[in-house]
Amino acid sequence: MADSDCFITSSLDVVQAEPCGTNDAKASTKTAGKVVVFDCRRENSVAYQKVLDIQGMVFSDFLRTVSKEFSISSDEKFVLTTTDRKEINAERFAKLKDGSTLHMLHSIDQVLPGSTKERILFLPHYDTLVQSGMYEYYASEGQKSLPYAFAELIDNALSATAKNDGVRTIDIRLLFDESQGKPAVVVVDNGCGMTSKQLNNWAVYRLSKFTRESSEFESNSTDYVRPAPVPRSLNSDISYFGVGGKQAVFYIGQSTRMITKPVGSMDVHELLLSKEEFEKKEKNKQEIYEGFILNRKLGDSSHISSEDERFLHSLISEEIGKDHFTAVVVTGIQPEHIAFLRADFHLWTRELAHVYHYYVHGLQGNDLKSSDRNADTVNIDIQISLLEKLKIPRTINLREINNDMQTLYITSSVDSFEFKVQVEGEGSVEGIIRYHPFLYDKETYPKDPYAIPISPEEEDEDCVIINQDGRGKRPIFECFWNGRLIPYTTVAEFDWCARPKKSGPVPAECYSRISGVLFTIDKFQVSTNKLTFMDLELQLRGKQTIFKRIVNGQEQRVKIQKEFTQWLKGCHEKWDKQVKFSGFKGIMTRTDVATKKLQSPWARFNAIEWDGKTYKAGQYVKSQKTHPILFGTIVQFLLYGDHDGDVHSTGGQVQIAMEPKAVYDEVRTIPISKIDRGATLTAIRKYMDDELAKLPDRLKVTWPEGNEWAQMETRQAGTPFGPIHVEILNKKGESMTRMPGPNHTASKKLLIELKVIWHSPTGDVETNSHVCQHGGKWAYWFKTMENLNKLGKYTLDLQTVMNENNASVCAGEPLPSWKLEFSICEGCPERFGVAAICTPFHVGEPFSISMDLFDEFGNPARPPPDLKPVLECSALDISYEDAAAKGTTFIIKGVKAKGPVKSFQGKTYNMKVILPGLKQNSQTLKIILLPGQPHILIVKPDSDEITVENGTAIMFQVEVQDEAGNITTHPKLIVRCRLLGAPNLPVEAVDCCNTGTGSLMDKPLYIKNIQTERTITAKFDIPSLKNIEVVERTLRITPSSRVARLEIFSQEGENVIILEDKEKIDWTAGDTLENLSFRLFDEGNRNVPITASLAKKIKVNWRADLNIEDLQKGKLPNVQIPNLVKDDHFYQVSFQDENKSVECSFTITPRADEPKRMKATLRCETSVRMGELLPGQIHLEVVDQYGNKTQTLTSACVNSFGVSAEGLDKSHLKISWQESIQVIMVEGVKFHPGKPGSRELCFAWRDFAEYVRVNVTAGQPAQLQLVDGPEEPVQVFNGKDLEKPFIVQLCDAWKNPSPDPRVVISLKPSATALKIKPSPTSQSVGTDGRASFTVCQVTAPKGEYGLEFKGSLNKQSIPGPVVKLKVLPDPNKPVKLVVSYNANAAFPAGGFLTVFSVMVESEDGGAVKNLSPASISMLMWKGESSGPRPPPGASTLKCSKPKDTEKVDCFYFRDKIIPDRVGKYTIQFVFCVEKNKCLWSNQYIINVVPNDPVKLMPDIQPATPVVSNINAIESRFLIRSLHLMIMDEYDNPAGTNLNGKVVVSIKSSSSSEKELPLFQGKTKTMQFSLSKGVALIMNLAIMENCPGTDGTEYILHFQPVVPGFKQGKALRPFELPFMFYNDSKNQQQMATLTKEKDRLSLSIVAYRSLFDTNNQLISELKGQLQDAINKEVHLKSEIKKSHINITGLGTMESVEALIKEKMAEQERIWAQPRRMCTIPDVFKGNPDVLGKVAHLAQIEDNDAARVISWHLSGDMDCVVTVTTEAARQIYNDTQGRQQVMPLETIFWRSTNRPLPHIRNGLSTFPPVGNPVFVRDLLIFPNHAERCQIVFGNLLGDTILIDDLDSANHYRKGVVQNKMQCPTLLTRQGERIRSNGKFGGLQNKAPSIEKLRGQVFGAPLPKQYYTLCTQIELLQQYCIAKMKYKQVKEDYETHMQYMESPDMVQKEKEMKEQEDQLKDIELKLGMTPTSRRDCSGMKRVMLESGEHSAIPSKRTRRGDKAPPMENTASPGRMTRKRVS
Repeated sequence: MADSDCFITSSLDVVQAEPCGTNDAKASTKTAGKVVVFDCRRENSVAYQKVLDIQGMVFSDFLRTVSKEFSISSDEKFVLTTTDRKEINAERFAKLKDGSTLHMLHSIDQVLPGSTKERILFLPHYDTLVQSGMYEYYASEGQKSLPYAFAELIDNALSATAKNDGVRTIDIRLLFDESQGKPAVVVVDNGCGMTSKQLNNWAVYRLSKFTRESSEFESNSTDYVRPAPVPRSLNSDISYFGVGGKQAVFYIGQSTRMITKPVGSMDVHELLLSKEEFEKKEKNKQEIYEGFILNRKLGDSSHISSEDERFLHSLISEEIGKDHFTAVVVTGIQPEHIAFLRADFHLWTRELAHVYHYYVHGLQGNDLKSSDRNADTVNIDIQISLLEKLKIPRTINLREINNDMQTLYITSSVDSFEFKVQVEGEGSVEGIIRYHPFLYDKETYPKDPYAIPISPEEEDEDCVIINQDGRGKRPIFECFWNGRLIPYTTVAEFDWCARPKKSGPVPAECYSRISGVLFTIDKFQVSTNKLTFMDLELQLRGKQTIFKRIVNGQEQRVKIQKEFTQWLKGCHEKWDKQVKFSGFKGIMTRTDVATKKLQSPWARFNAIEWDGKTYKAGQYVKSQKTHPILFGTIVQFLLYGDHDGDVHSTGGQVQIAMEPKAVYDEVRTIPISKIDRGATLTAIRKYMDDELAKLPDRLKVTWPEGNEWAQMETRQAGTPFGPIHVEILNKKGESMTRMPGPNHTASKKLLIELKVIWHSPTGDVETNSHVCQHGGKWAYWFKTMENLNKLGKYTLDLQTVMNENNASVCAGEPLPSWKLEFSICEGCPERFGVAAICTPFHVGEPFSISMDLFDEFGNPARPPPDLKPVLECSALDISYEDAAAKGTTFIIKGVKAKGPVKSFQGKTYNMKVILPGLKQNSQTLKIILLPGQPHILIVKPDSDEITVENGTAIMFQVEVQDEAGNITTHPKLIVRCRLLGAPNLPVEAVDCCNTGTGSLMDKPLYIKNIQTERTITAKFDIPSLKNIEVVERTLRITPSSRVARLEIFSQEGENVIILEDKEKIDWTAGDTLENLSFRLFDEGNRNVPITASLAKKIKVNWRADLNIEDLQKGKLPNVQIPNLVKDDHFYQVSFQDENKSVECSFTITPRADEPKRMKATLRCETSVRMGELLPGQIHLEVVDQYGNKTQTLTSACVNSFGVSAEGLDKSHLKISWQESIQVIMVEGVKFHPGKPGSRELCFAWRDFAEYVRVNVTAGQPAQLQLVDGPEEPVQVFNGKDLEKPFIVQLCDAWKNPSPDPRVVISLKPSATALKIKPSPTSQSVGTDGRASFTVCQVTAPKGEYGLEFKGSLNKQSIPGPVVKLKVLPDPNKPVKLVVSYNANAAFPAGGFLTVFSVMVESEDGGAVKNLSPASISMLMWKGESSGPRPPPGASTLKCSKPKDTEKVDCFYFRDKIIPDRVGKYTIQFVFCVEKNKCLWSNQYIINVVPNDPVKLMPDIQPATPVVSNINAIESRFLIRSLHLMIMDEYDNPAGTNLNGKVVVSIKSSSSSEKELPLFQGKTKTMQFSLSKGVALIMNLAIMENCPGTDGTEYILHFQPVVPGFKQGKALRPFELPFMFYNDSKNQQQMATLTKEKDRLSLSIVAYRSLFDTNNQLISELKGQLQDAINKEVHLKSEIKKSHINITGLGTMESVEALIKEKMAEQERIWAQPRRMCTIPDVFKGNPDVLGKVAHLAQIEDNDAARVISWHLSGDMDCVVTVTTEAARQIYNDTQGRQQVMPLETIFWRSTNRPLPHIRNGLSTFPPVGNPVFVRDLLIFPNHAERCQIVFGNLLGDTILIDDLDSANHYRKGVVQNKMQCPTLLTRQGERIRSNGKFGGLQNKAPSIEKLRGQVFGAPLPKQYYTLCTQIELLQQYCIAKMKYKQVKEDYETHMQYMESPDMVQKEKEMKEQEDQLKDIELKLGMTPTSRRDCSGMKRVMLESGEHSAIPSKRTRRGDKAPPMENTASPGRMTRKRVS
């Protein structure tokens, strides 16, 4: 805008006339008493303004001033008006305010020639602060809030158009056409518009309509008047707070332009508010809340100059012709808003239609079903347009939207319930509840089509519902305020319309089919953005709230809950189209349901009634909307839930056995809604017949190449078989490849399996197996088989199989097959094989070769005649004697081989065997040839005479050879060599048995004292083989030249001293013996030159490394004399070669050197006790430098000898001379008392000194002290252990630890009442002087005691401490069972016991909490017990789940069945404390009385009467005597108080029988007296010749008639059948048959009872076995998920071994060192004590644990209790020394607010150092929720950060953003307090060691908990396997019993008796029945010894009760009870 910066100057002392916009910079300062006047009289010219000072003026003075300033003549007329065209008169002039703007016009209706500007101020109202707490951001509730911003603008428009007579138009335009400028949102209405003052008021934030009348900006409009009440509060009074419009426009965009024209005004007022302008003013330090209202004429857009606002020109041009309007133009639209408005146009417009539903559609809303829904005309049009470039505009009227939620609610409802709520004060609320019925297969409660589905993670697992309720968890009521939706507030329900906790007349699901709306007036406060109510629900639930029902517009004060329930019941009965389930069969578990939670319970039913039709089990049905369509019979109906009896539901599931079974043989489960209700039985049966005809019937086999094989034909081996072609034909003769099915893809493929079976001698062998499938390009085709070559019979089998499982049977019927039988014989020989031969062979020894002949396929064949073999070998001479044939074997005999064999081990040769005439005529045979027998002895060397030096070895090689010259072997092949010619010559021999060769004379030959050459003879022979010649050799022996002697000498100059061998030498210790040499001589004493090789053989024993060059010169190394004068030392020089060793030795004796130092020798211990003398002596002497004793010291030296040491007590010191050993002796060394440790003794004489270190230990034990003694008194619960053992230290008199293993320490209680089990035994102290006492199981009455420690040493007592011990009663130790029940309650047979409440009382008299319900049981037995324990066989019952209103610390036994038989019963309760320890209650006697009388029964079942109407009265007697009694349901006499009569009549058993016999006296009925419930029927007979059909069965009907008996509950009569005949002979025969029939009936009942019981047991065992299998499979799956290999866990041993391995690993992890808290927690164990703060949490990181523990160091020892009473008790017990903190006194509000640097989900600055709340680092092992409260209170918002620099940076950033910064801790140990202070020792954490265990412990590693889970799974798996094994054994044992000969015989007998009974019934003319209710007969059987059973536990609904001991009535075993 060109004049957008025009404003009034601040200096107005001089009146100036300026064009508008020329001096704008001067108008920013306020001037008191001044007005601005615009001269607008000139058309088409710029309006001039002047600022006039009017302070102190009256109106006349003001007019004169104006005339003067604007040069107006006296005759010229003008008008002064406000910008609202109000003429200024004297009254209005007096009200003018400083800075007001006036217009000077010709007339009041003159059109403005140009625009003017009015300065305004719009400072926010003080309510901005007062009501700031009501402010809420638009982006609340996690929803898209943009539609609600538009709603604020619509609210303003509705208020503005409220008084319009015609149509109220609100037009919302989204201008997203870039060609017309930047995106904008325009809201235009035809409301009353705003004057400039009202526009100014609109700009003021928080100026509500209630505060405007008292504001300094008072408008000239009338004061606010609340509109009159209207239905639904549709009063349009919803522009309210002066907040929403400003929030909305600045939430949508960055700038807004308000354009308005009020009613009757000539001018348009325009106001621009811009974020950019605000920021500019703030930067220039100008008034922010100051601006201008532009006043202009209609259609004038000259001030619009920006290209971004080109669209305003067309918008302003639309003003012409409008009398009043308001347009809101928002620009600077947020990009994300633009994207949302474009993409989700349908979504947010639908939400607006929901908000203003009743404004748009009227009072009754948008009912699409109603034909007259437009009768209630509505004059509000809200239209929304989206204009985009190059796109068709999208325009929608909110009235056209038919899918908003209110429309869906109204349209889907069928009835409504209107009410009104009157709250305290003037508040009232209209309400309406609508009912959405269930129709056939679905709920009609509308679903929000655009609602975000709940993810599985958010779904509440405890609220999964099979038949999903209509409303689900959504609240009932939406809330409207003045007719407009408040979107974020809903009311869940009222008490009177909430789902009841107990079942009532209306099904519970009906409460989820209602929706509702509440219409409130503006008396109920809402938030400023109209998103939520402030306290609506709180006011509606107030005590003074009154609910009234609205009927036909009239209010009725009624019982709202009763009215609502009746209305809801009526809706349910009239509108719900539900399913009625009937024929209840029981409860089952479905394993086919994926969700485990939904597998049970499922109720089973036989039939349903649905939509007027009945469907029963076994009925044919067809499905719809399933793939594929199913045809089949109904198996049963399923309904989720624990139901019993008939029930209605909205749906369920049906199990269908698909038909025909031969095709499908499976059961499918589908929803009941999928049943096709239009299907006919004829169509279903036709479908099944067609399907059966499609089944495969036979196979058709053809031979495409014509080589057909006939049955039983014989062919030679190798004859080709096939190919063959197979077709599968159905009954229609059609070829098929698939089983018939619903479609091609779902049907099962058929395959042809071919098998060829060879019937071998050892059994059948499958030689060929092929499976062929039918494809699109090939048929069932089997290729030629050429492998039929084995001899024998064969069978070809073609079988049709299923593709899925290769099954040859489908639905119990075999699939078609085809067989062919044939035989195979052998062919002609074509090859041979050489049999195994016994190789190796010796040269020249004969052997045989055997060969087998075969045909082409390896079958044995006979050789041809005249077959001549040929043998060939290139290296050997081969020959044979003969060849012969034997069957199929050919043998070559007498084969010999000769040739060279290089090794005695033999050689392998290839010998070729040729059989001429065969196809394969040759075979190569490998043979091994060994040398032959020994023949000659060879000796090497071959020379006859050999010369050898004496002492050297001669080597002779000998060989034994066969006749071919091969070295050979032989047993006992010993070659001997004898030497002749000299004495003592050796004889040698060598064993050649294994090698044939050997060596002789390999050792040196030595002849003693040889001087000249000698000659000897050597002879070689084999003693065992005399046939081998002897070999001789001559040996010449010469003397040896090797070293024979060694000599040692010492040479100094010419003097040579020879050392004799073993000579002794005396020499100075430590000196060196030098100049030693040696010489070598041979056997003739000739000097042997020392060469290098000889020198290397010289060794000395005093040096290892020798110089070879010195040795060559004959020099020996120097000898170092030893330092000590102790022993003689031996020295040796030796020469050693391979044959001989020569040595020479000498001995040196050392002597002492000169004196050098003093030496001390302790002849005693090196330690001495404190205060005692050092035992023994100390010897001192003077030694040389090597420690050798010298003769320096004498007796005279004693006086000058000195002794000194620290703390030395010289009172007992003694120094003396010992002549015998020539030493000075010191005795009596003692030290003064002090700290134990080492002392250094100093001995001095002349210049010599010596030091000795003596260890001074503690003195004699004198006292006992506790190490780390606990805080006293030590508290312990009675019967519990002390957590920490007592460690006692033995000390001397000076409190130094004094370990002495002889000391024994004992622990004794101070009082006899204090018992410790086991009693602490006396202990000897350890090596450290300590003894540890662990105190276990402290038992004593409550009070304080002492534990006294005493020591004993050599019967001397050592005093010790006394520890104070406080014994508290254990609140967790059960001591008594307290039973409560209604002792006055009655116990009718078969009813339910009254509720028994059992509390387990602890030692402190309170209830023991957190006990397992499985640990307590209720036992019941008949009669009164003679002992304190129940008898064997007593029934055991388990407790029930407590109700919400019952105590949680008690166990309740509710709904337990009372026994069927009357009498006294005993009840006793038992609580299992441990495995072998139980706590028993008192015994309680109850008297079971009869139940309500229900029937008339005989005490003994009479036999079936047989009568005849003949003359003899005996033949006409029906009953001689019969006692009838009134009984309850369980056959107990129950009519002792009933009197009346019994009416006897006769009726026919068949409806077709019209003729009935009459009683004697020709009467149809007889009456007998009934007294005290008993009637005696005497002499009842029929009339002579009475009517009746011969051989017909009639029934005697005994009807009890009791006056005054309960109405509607008539007693059931007793009926007795009898047989009627016309002649006595037939009567007698029939009487006999009748007696036999009665006998058989009784026997059959007994048999059936036995078999029913056993079958029921089998069924239960089957179920248990299946449960065990399922449990094992489930655990296997869980074990696999836990990463354990399940393959190795096949046996119990492997599982147990793995458990031990895992437990060992778990113990290893547990034993690993980790950070632990060492603060003792003596109060642990009390249920009202959580523990000390240090023990409640764990921290994983060491640095974090250190600084947090230090930060909480003052609170680490604090005990946290649950109650204040427990805290007070600890406080009293510790005399106030222990700090405590009760949890119930802590106020802490759980919050999930983010770190301080995060605001509105965004970081206000980038933090460093990884800040995190300290509370988020804590790990709570127990009581997590309570611990969060504790640490939230202790830590608050304390933050942990990496280092101090990061912490200061973080605090600075938080504070600069005007946020409170909490205490900061760093991982390096620093602390910055919340006040900013840091530094100093008080803000620096010490090292973790200095915390001395007062630190939070570290948690166990995750691997530990993984192992815990794995061990638990493995243990469960082990138990499951044991359970499976046990159940399987039980099942198999029972099955064996059922199949035993005895049971088979009984079953056979029962069938025979049933057949006999049928024959008798046919003879009697009775209808044969398989099972007749013979309860009376059973009573006869049970009359003797009958004993009523007590159900061991409450039978699950629908399950059969287990068989009871001593119970013979099967009717009772299956009795169902309703809980």
